Amino acid sequence: MSSTFMPLFSLKTLGFGDDASLMSAVITGIVNVVCTAVSIYSADRFGRRILFLEGGIQMIICQIFVAVMIAINFGTNGVGNMSGGTANFVLFLICGYVAAFAWSWGPMGWLVPSEICPLEIRSAGQAINVSVNMFFTFLIGQFFLTMLCHLKFGLFLFFAAFCVVMTIFIYLFLPETKNVPIEEMNTVWKAHWFWGKYIPDNAVIGGQNIEGGDCVK
Repeated sequence: MSSTFMPLFSLKTLGFGDDASLMSAVITGIVNVVCTAVSIYSADRFGRRILFLEGGIQMIICQIFVAVMIAINFGTNGVGNMSGGTANFVLFLICGYVAAFAWSWGPMGWLVPSEICPLEIRSAGQAINVSVNMFFTFLIGQFFLTMLCHLKFGLFLFFAAFCVVMTIFIYLFLPETKNVPIEEMNTVWKAHWFWGKYIPDNAVIGGQNIEGGDCVK
């Protein structure tokens, strides 16, 4: 889910006036840019997995808290209002979500797919990544407001559930790719507890076929 959807729909509908809504959108945009720069510094310093995991947990927390605040103030019928302090707190939560996305799933979602595929299929793998990303961004853009009208605060819980699945997937299935040359990625996959069973020994650098079909590393 793009980091822009949450601020765009909510700032004006959650108690902000026209001017305040515009200013809040500017604030979230600045947070997005600054925190994307944070990922440039931290990706090679701390690794990809830690950014994915920290960002995922932070997004989950922000989504849940926003859902709770909307449920308290608007209920299930969507009628109500927020005080200035409450609206500012919601803006803080939205900025927290945008920041988490901007230094984790935003840039890492483009970086990691380009690192994990062998050279032979790298271009095809990245093409699939871009296509899937754009396709689901299109779907969210088309159905977001409809889902908001029907689910109301539950929409945030809906996306929080996806963040939970994404974060668990990273924890279980994505190996660290920091400082790993693309030529050695098969070695990383081979050492993984799950993916290793799908990587043939002769695909790993240092392995070679000998007579009898054995592999020596």
